[in-house]
Amino acid sequence: MKIAIAMSGGVDSSTAAAILKSQGHELIGFTMQLWNQRRNVSVDENGDPLPSRCCSLDDVYDARRVAESLEIPFYVLNLEKDFERDVVEPFIQSYLSGETPIPCVACNSRLKFSALDRLARSLGCDKVATGHYARIEFDNSKNLYRLYRSRNHEKDQSYFLWELTQEQLARAIFPLGDMTKSQVREIARNLGLYTANKPESQEICFVPDGDYAGFIERYLKIENRSEEVPKPGEIVDSSGKILGRHKGIHHYTIGQRRGLGISHGKPLYVLKIERAKNQIIVGEEDELFSSEFTVRGVNWTAFHEPPSEPVRAKVKVRYRHEPAMATIYSLPEKKAKVVFDTPQRAITPGQAAVFYSDEEVLGGGWIEKAQSN
Repeated sequence: MKIAIAMSGGVDSSTAAAILKSQGHELIGFTMQLWNQRRNVSVDENGDPLPSRCCSLDDVYDARRVAESLEIPFYVLNLEKDFERDVVEPFIQSYLSGETPIPCVACNSRLKFSALDRLARSLGCDKVATGHYARIEFDNSKNLYRLYRSRNHEKDQSYFLWELTQEQLARAIFPLGDMTKSQVREIARNLGLYTANKPESQEICFVPDGDYAGFIERYLKIENRSEEVPKPGEIVDSSGKILGRHKGIHHYTIGQRRGLGISHGKPLYVLKIERAKNQIIVGEEDELFSSEFTVRGVNWTAFHEPPSEPVRAKVKVRYRHEPAMATIYSLPEKKAKVVFDTPQRAITPGQAAVFYSDEEVLGGGWIEKAQSN
């Protein structure tokens, strides 16, 4: 089989490539050049440019070195314009709207399994492989590709893959789906892969310092769009009482406690972000819990058509959230309503809600708004 392997320069994709090569597949390695390093949007404490963890020159070099050791062709695919249009701009607009976005989902569905796959097809590749920790199986009885959690739940990345279509799942391979991280590193060491001991990045790749608000402000300044930066405004409680001032809504997220600058008898948390009023609504922790919310852009991964009956499933509302039991009601216009059996903490607009039945991903959507209890 001829396979295009996405090589980020990390140990996971390097090991995935090595496994596929050992199985006798014909491989073509690709590193996607996503973020334009010359933009200098991220800076260190001295104001000097801070290299992004998004396909840096070091990552490209590491990926190329692994490809050479595996004796496979290697290419760098420039997707900077696609990445900025389909991932970075929506990320910024989401923050400006008072949401807390998760760009990794869009990067997977719109770049790795869309733009890269188009090139792979043109080169006669049968599949596109990545180093994701997830599993795909084909259900002959339903004529359906099914997406499952990784065997290793600690590294499971199915949460970031719910937007993949049946066509994309049919073309995808995840060689690491049955492995633990330690097993992957052991394979890499045994094979002498250059990236065997390379550390992982924990932040969003194009914001290496984790300062999302600073990134947004610098990006808009470079784009001559500084007028779009949210202005300071009021911090109020649920009754509308003014408690203080905020620095701009892009500095805050639901559930945030630190950095509010408010003196109060009990700890206060961000409950809601009101873009139209330019207000941050705060309250005590018990006010953070809610049972019902809606999602948009729903993709029913495990169904040919949106289900006509309510679906019982466990729902995960952020990557590290323990999935909780809920009932999901499909709505028109690719929306759905989710009702938890037990109220959940800090359901955050802009994040992904992913639906699971045991190990299988049933679908997911973008959290739109939560109803207060």
